[in-house]
Amino acid sequence: MKFIKTFVLVFCVVSCAPIYVNYDYEKTTDFSKYKTYNFYDDMETGLTGLDEKRLISILEGKLSTKGLSKSETPDFLIDINSMEYQENQSSNVGIGVGGGSRGLGGGISLGIPVGQSNVNRQIVIEFVDDSKTGLFWQAKSESSFNPKAKPEKREAKLKAIIDKILIQYPPKK
Repeated sequence: MKFIKTFVLVFCVVSCAPIYVNYDYEKTTDFSKYKTYNFYDDMETGLTGLDEKRLISILEGKLSTKGLSKSETPDFLIDINSMEYQENQSSNVGIGVGGGSRGLGGGISLGIPVGQSNVNRQIVIEFVDDSKTGLFWQAKSESSFNPKAKPEKREAKLKAIIDKILIQYPPKK
């Protein structure tokens, strides 16, 4: 029984694709002065309409837990961009045939791709103060993406991405 529980736990951890996040920010920024936000009106997120609604809703909820509120006269604006891309196949099987004698040799090699390409999504979230410093905080996330996933799984994935993105906001100096 213990083996089965361990196997299930290991399977769950391995099956969850990692989310990679990189941050950058303006070192001279006083993040304590930013209390209100809004989104750019002409934002081109690169997401489907439903995924965009999900992402914005999750982002607004997470920002409110950090003490920020949405306003018509915001301290900063948020821009969101994303793109999907296919990762090259890196796994392959090599088959080789060779032979030789007395210092002579020859061979044939063949590489066969295994599996299929992974679809990934990069999401970039930028916080911009149009009145003063311009761009002052940016996060880029990269993770696997299943365009055929059910809405519940898509929402759970977006929530995990936003949670990981905002874990480092505001940056600790």
